[in-house]
Amino acid sequence: MQSFGAPRPTTNPYIHMLDAALAEAPGVEHLRFDRRRALLGRYDAIHFHWPETLLGGSTRLKAWARRVYARALLSRLRLTNVAVIRTVHNVELPKDVTRAERRMLEGIERRTDYRILLNEQTRVDGASTVIPHGHFRDWFARDGDTTPDPQTIGFVGLVRRYKGVEGLIQAFGATRTGHPHWRLRIAGNPSSAELADQLRTFAAGDERIAFDLRFLAEDDFAAAIARVRGLVLPYRFMHNSGVVLAALSLGRPVLVPQNEVNAALADEVGPGWVHMFAGELDARDLESFMAAVAGDPPAAPDLSARDWTRTGMLHAAAYADAVAARRTRAPERVR
Repeated sequence: MQSFGAPRPTTNPYIHMLDAALAEAPGVEHLRFDRRRALLGRYDAIHFHWPETLLGGSTRLKAWARRVYARALLSRLRLTNVAVIRTVHNVELPKDVTRAERRMLEGIERRTDYRILLNEQTRVDGASTVIPHGHFRDWFARDGDTTPDPQTIGFVGLVRRYKGVEGLIQAFGATRTGHPHWRLRIAGNPSSAELADQLRTFAAGDERIAFDLRFLAEDDFAAAIARVRGLVLPYRFMHNSGVVLAALSLGRPVLVPQNEVNAALADEVGPGWVHMFAGELDARDLESFMAAVAGDPPAAPDLSARDWTRTGMLHAAAYADAVAARRTRAPERVR
C-alpha cells in the first residue's frame, strides 16, 4: 500500500508517474492509501514518501484527528509484520513541525524496515536499495516545444529560504552594467509573504528581474522552465531535486551547487547539461553559465536510467525484499 491516495491535478508529478508505473509493474498489487484499510485491513507492506503528509490539518480539530490516526496506524504497524518502506526524498526530518509531530515521524523512522534511496550518495543504516528518481519527459511531452529566450535565466519551484534566491538576485544584480539585456525570471510559491516582500526589495531598481510568485499549476511550471535558457538553483543544501530533473526532461541546462550528487548527475546525463559553482554564487558564475549555454549541448541529456517502466519494476523488487526480510523478525512491542 502506498501512503498516497488517487493522484489529483495538483499532485506532485513524481507521484503521478510512480502511481502509473506501479499499476503496470508485474508481481505487485498496487494499493493506493485507504485510511480504513491501512488501519484494519490486510496488506504486506506500506510505502511512505513524505510521512509528514499524514499530519497537520487546516483546523486544530483536523490536525488533532490526523495525529490520533497517525498514532493508531503506527501502533498497528508495531504490532504486525507489515513491512514499512520509506523513500528518502529528504535526508533530514522536516523542521517546521510540532514536537508531537516530530515524535511521530521519529517513530515511523524507527519502524522503517527498508529504505529506497534516490542516489548512490545517500548514506543510511539498515537495508536499502537505490532507485533513481524517474524523468518527466513523458509527463511534459504534452506541452510541446517552446523556444527559450537566449538572454533569460530563471529560478522555478517552491521559494524557500534555504534555496538561496536572495543570493541569486544579488549575484544577478552585479551583472547589470556588463549585461544590461540579460533577464532573470523567478517563478514559484514563496513560503511566506514576508519572504516575497524581501525578494522584491532585493530586486528593487533592477527592471531586468521579473517575479511570478504564486502556486504554479503543472502547465505553468513547465512553461516557466521552457521559456528560459537555463535554470539557476543556488540551494544552500541540495541532495535530491525534482526541479533539476524537470529541467533536464524539458531540455534546459541547470546551474547548481558543486557536490558529489550533482557531479554524479553531470556524469550520468552527459556534457553541457549540469553546470556547477563552488561556494557562494556570484556574477562570474552567472557569466560562465550564460557563456556555456549560448550553444546547444552535443546531445540530449541521457535519462535512460530513469525510465519509469524500469522504476516500477525496481520498486516491486524492493517491496518483495522488504516483505521477506520483515517476516524473519518478530513484531515490535508498542513503545
